[in-house]
Amino acid sequence: MHSVLVRIQNVFGFFTTVAFSVAAVIALSTFIHPQSPSSSISLSNVQVVKGRPHYYSYKKEEYAHIKFDLDADLSSLFNWNTKQVFLYLKAIYPSSKRGEPDSEAIIWDAILPGAAAPWNQNHYIHPTPKSKKSSKKPKAGEETSPYPRGVIKVTNQRPKYQITDITGKLQNRTDVRLEMGWNVQPWVGAQLWTNWQDMGVWKGLEGGKSEPFDFPALGVKGKKPDLGTAKGKEGHRLMAGEEQPRRKNV
Repeated sequence: MHSVLVRIQNVFGFFTTVAFSVAAVIALSTFIHPQSPSSSISLSNVQVVKGRPHYYSYKKEEYAHIKFDLDADLSSLFNWNTKQVFLYLKAIYPSSKRGEPDSEAIIWDAILPGAAAPWNQNHYIHPTPKSKKSSKKPKAGEETSPYPRGVIKVTNQRPKYQITDITGKLQNRTDVRLEMGWNVQPWVGAQLWTNWQDMGVWKGLEGGKSEPFDFPALGVKGKKPDLGTAKGKEGHRLMAGEEQPRRKNV
């Protein structure tokens, strides 16, 4: 007759086998869920300035400040096994040396949570259009996006990260383009990255790349901030790489 310990081991082994089998079925079942992501990216404004792009920078260098328009529909990436989607936008431009691969730098990213994902302060909150703004403040974890899950529509969006180059020079670089990508993080199974090719019921990303543009000369920009307001002056100082005035302790 088997001892109690042997019976417990048999039950635990059977449980883990069933759990692994169920997880494998769930992970493989996502491949039958149709996907048809699409996006449209366009440049809104670009400026190359010289300064300290970060507060910990020890020297001044040229960096690019890129604003963009993004209209993306990634709702088909969300299914029963999607925990969250990490979305990012990168700028790609030729290297300064021949024969080297193109340089890539991420300028903006966002975490798009799934329906069952617990609320986190790092989740992306879509800016509410002025016509749909409400005086009622949303609670933590409350859905506030005016669009369906996975749909993003932003205009003149400021970048999260500035672009710098190892050479310290960026002005007059040509053939720059913006490209969107993502990383689907499931509850179980392998992480999935941007698919550009059709695979069964999965359609490759439609669009996702901007038209080529050039980095302008140092200090040249397409649009100027409104310097008639305090906010416009502050934004102009930040974009120009100037240090903010420090408060004096009384």
